[in-house]
Amino acid sequence: MSEMKIKPLGTRVLVQPIAAETKTASGIIIPDSAKEKPQQGKVIAAGNGKEGESMEVKVGDIVMYGKYTGTEISFDGTDYLIMNQSDILAII
Repeated sequence: MSEMKIKPLGTRVLVQPIAAETKTASGIIIPDSAKEKPQQGKVIAAGNGKEGESMEVKVGDIVMYGKYTGTEISFDGTDYLIMNQSDILAII
């Protein structure tokens, strides 16, 4: 992947959502209309933090976040979420 042209500011993080499973464990195919919104993703870029709050996540981390967290953006045909570091629930 070439260098990311989006640079989050402060404590914001750019996350690429990981697609939800298309099949259940028993082999049933899940239609698009029934798929859950992804709640996991890979950190693509991170800000530098701000005074009194350093960055806990780094590029490459796989993170878990709330279902309705962040702002959806599309860049070069790829969908991303940009969110505050505080919206991230856990590093997986």
